[in-house]
Amino acid sequence: MKGKVYITKCISLYNMATETEVLHYPNLKTVLMVEKVLRSAETAITRTELKEKLPKEIMHQTLNLILQYLEERGMLADTHKGIIWLYNPSPKLNRAISKGAEH
Repeated sequence: MKGKVYITKCISLYNMATETEVLHYPNLKTVLMVEKVLRSAETAITRTELKEKLPKEIMHQTLNLILQYLEERGMLADTHKGIIWLYNPSPKLNRAISKGAEH
């Protein structure tokens, strides 16, 4: 099931990227690499800090495309203070949110 989700996400990423002129499309390994660094960050980090923490170099445009994709999916927030990872797939959290939304 997890593989199907990532394939769907990659197709969405490709569709989003075709709307603009892109020099280099990210592969799944690159997207997961960025995601891992963002998940492990304890506070908001800037794009520069993110690039420094990545195990390999990434083009700025490619990074922006990945961040745009993750932000549109609600997985992160890109604020003036930096980038913050938001996504939490916890079933307990989802139940608490749904119960809190009911009046």
